[in-house]
Formats: sequence, C-alpha cells, structure tokens
Amino acid sequence: MSPTRTVAVAAFAAIGAAAATLAAARVALKRQATHARRVIGKPLGEDALEADRVWRRRLEGKPLELLVLGDSIAAGLGATRRKETLGARIAKGLAKKASRPVRLRTVAVVGSESSALSDQLDELSDDDEPDVAVIVVGGNDITHRVPVGVSVAHLVDAIGRLRARGAEVVVGTCPDLGALRPVPQPLRSLGSRMSRQLAEAQAEAAVAAGAYAVSLRHAVGPFFLSQPDEMFSLDRFHPSALGYRRTAEALLPAVAGALGFGRTSAATRHPLDRGRGAADEGPVASR
Repeated sequence: MSPTRTVAVAAFAAIGAAAATLAAARVALKRQATHARRVIGKPLGEDALEADRVWRRRLEGKPLELLVLGDSIAAGLGATRRKETLGARIAKGLAKKASRPVRLRTVAVVGSESSALSDQLDELSDDDEPDVAVIVVGGNDITHRVPVGVSVAHLVDAIGRLRARGAEVVVGTCPDLGALRPVPQPLRSLGSRMSRQLAEAQAEAAVAAGAYAVSLRHAVGPFFLSQPDEMFSLDRFHPSALGYRRTAEALLPAVAGALGFGRTSAATRHPLDRGRGAADEGPVASR
C-alpha cells in the first residue's frame, strides 16, 4: 500500500472513530437528560402565582409600568407567595427607588423558549406603554437544544418591538445550568458551558439592540452554586424565595438605572447606541 493511501485510510479510520464516539456521547447525554427530567419532575406544577397588581399604591404619582417577559423564572415559578416572585420583588424595589407606585404586568409563561417572546408581546394592546421591560429567558433553549443564533434572533426581535413602544429593556442573561445538582455529569458540565455561551451571545446582542444586559451567571450564580438548599425551591430547579430575592437584587439596579432612578451596578452592560444610557439622564418623564 502506498504511503498516500496509508495516510488516507488512517484518516478515514480516525474520522470514523470520532463519529462513533460522538454518537455514543449523544446517546449517553440523551439518557442522562431523560434521567434528570425524571428526577426533577414537576412538583411545582406549571402555573406561577399571579402577582400582577399595582405595588406600593400608597405612594404618590402615576404608577410606573413594569412588564416582565420570558420563562418560568420570569414568571416566578417556585415562589410560595406572590410578593416573592421575581416581578413583584423588582416592582417593590423600583417603587422604593422611584418613590412612585409600580404597576406590574407579567406575560412570561412557564416553559417558554425565546421563540415564545413574540407571542407574549402579542398579548399587549396598542395602548400598552411599558416604561421598562425585564426579559429573562434562555434555560429552555438550552435544554431543547435551540441554536444560539436562533435563540438570540428572537431576543433581538423582542427588544426591537419593546423599544418601538418606548420602553427601556433589561435582559437577565441565561443562568448557569451547571448549578442544577439533580443533573448528572457530564450533562451538567455541558449545560454549564452551553448556558455560558448563550448568555454571552445574549449580552452582546442585547446591548447592540439598545437594551441593558445583566449577567445572572456572575451576579447570582455563585449563590446558587454554594447555597443550593437555600437558593432553590423544592424541585431543586427553580429559585426559592431567597433565590428570587437575590435575582431581583441583581436586576433592580439596571431596571431603576435605566429609568434614571439611581445608577446601574457593575454587573450591568449598557446599550451601545446610548453611551451610559438613561441612567445618567435623570428620572423618566411621567406619561
């Protein structure tokens, strides 16, 4: 056999071995994913608590309009009282910083991927004018293996539609799925890497589209890794009351700062097209 033919045969053999290894890995990961879903289950059901209302209504002034979109974290699944949901905690914090009531509207739906943001926005009427919108989405895109480019495109479209309504937009990027202890290795490590890649892509796209981006991986991820019993609810997948408090505290500076009620935190990336953004321009005007 000639040297050239020998090299070619060896190359094809290597490719075949690599393909077989990849196929075996995919089978193993699929089995682990099935096991993880069985372990986690749905002890919380699929409906989050209803928290939409005017929070801190005794404060003076016209209520600020807060809209929350996204998945189960945005919806607040895992909270045992409505005041513990992500939206309610952000609404209360914003009301305190702005000294004004805040009307919360939640269109987030448990189990949503980024593609569902369009349907959630379709629920708004032409007269709805949110002052600020918070988007938390991405975890389900990872578990359902949605390509990063596809996921980010849906996010950018949602940001554009919200900006067209005059809303400031804050994106809480995809959390670190590596914190999910019920998920076995190596699936957990793979989920961590994939969620990090999506979060980074979300942040880049969000600020380019005119939104503020907050890295939940960096801002609250360490708490979920070091204190899983306290930070997760009974399903060990969704945040507990403390988990939502920490997540809201990470997002609040960006939400308030975007409207001019204080400065954003170091964890916030600002819109590229507006420099430091509304955070340095004074409070949002009453509508």
